[in-house]
Amino acid sequence: MMKNNKLKGGILITLGACCYGMLGTYVKMAYLAGFNTAEVTIAQFSLGVLGLFILTRLRRPQATLTTGGAIKSTMRLILAGTSLGLTSIFFYLSVKYIAVSVAIVLLAQSVWMGVVLEAVLQKKLPGFGKMLSLLIIMIGTILATNILSQSIPFNWKGVLFGLLGALCYTATMFSTNNLEIHCPPLKRSLFMVLGGLMVILFVFHQSINPGFSGRIFFSWGLVVALFGTILPPLLFTRGMPLTGIGLGAILASIEIPIAVIMAAVLLDEQVLISQWIGVALILAAVTGMNIYKQQK
Repeated sequence: MMKNNKLKGGILITLGACCYGMLGTYVKMAYLAGFNTAEVTIAQFSLGVLGLFILTRLRRPQATLTTGGAIKSTMRLILAGTSLGLTSIFFYLSVKYIAVSVAIVLLAQSVWMGVVLEAVLQKKLPGFGKMLSLLIIMIGTILATNILSQSIPFNWKGVLFGLLGALCYTATMFSTNNLEIHCPPLKRSLFMVLGGLMVILFVFHQSINPGFSGRIFFSWGLVVALFGTILPPLLFTRGMPLTGIGLGAILASIEIPIAVIMAAVLLDEQVLISQWIGVALILAAVTGMNIYKQQK
C-alpha cells in the first residue's frame, strides 16, 4: 500500500511539474498571438482565483479557525501570494526577451537562492554537499543559458527579469513550506493566488483600458490559468504528502527539461548539446542535494 501511495504521489508531482514546464511556451505563443504581459497575467490569475474558488466550494467542509484567527491567517496568505504574482510578471517578461529554454533555467536559480536564504535564517553556513551542488548548478547554468557563446545574441534585460523571477519564486517557496501550513491546501492556494492577482492588478492597472483585449480570457488565458494556476497546486498538494518533500523536489525538477523540449518542438528554439549538458548538470545537482537531505 505504501509503495502504491508513493507511486501515485510521484505521478501527481510529475504531472504538476510538466504543467509548469509547458507554461513558458504557452505564454510565448500568447505573445505571438498578439497579447501582452498584462493581458496574460491578469487573465491567468483572474481565472485561477475563479477556478480555485469553485473547487473550494465543491470540497467537503473542513475544520476552520476562529474568526479572528481565520482573518489573520487569510491576510498572511494573501500577502505571501504577492511574491507569486511577481514571479509570474518577471518570468513572463523574461520570456518576452529571451528564449523559453533560457528563462526556465534562470528561474531554476531559486534552488541556490533558497539555500542562501536558509543559511541566513539559520545563521549557519551550508555543508560541503550543498556547496558542491551549488557549484554544479552554477556551471550547469553557464552551459544551459549559452552565455559564453558569441554567435547567439544575449538580452541582459531578459536575464535580469529571469533572475528577479527566481528571487520572487524563492520567497514563494519559502511561504508555501512555512506559512499557515495548518490550513487546507486548496484554501492556501486560493488566497495566495488572490494575493498574486492583487499585485498584478496594482502593477498593470494602467493597462486595463479600452486597449485591453478581453479575448485573452477565452483563448490563451484559459490555457495559462489551467497549466499555471489551477492544476499544479492541486497536483502538488495531493502528491507531496505521499512522496515526501525530498523525492517530491527531485521529481518536480523535471519541469526544466520539459520546458526545453516544449520550446524546441513548438517554438523551434535552437537547443545546443552544451545546453542539454547544462540542464543535465542542474538536474543532477538538485537530485543529489535532495538525496543528501533524505539521508541526513
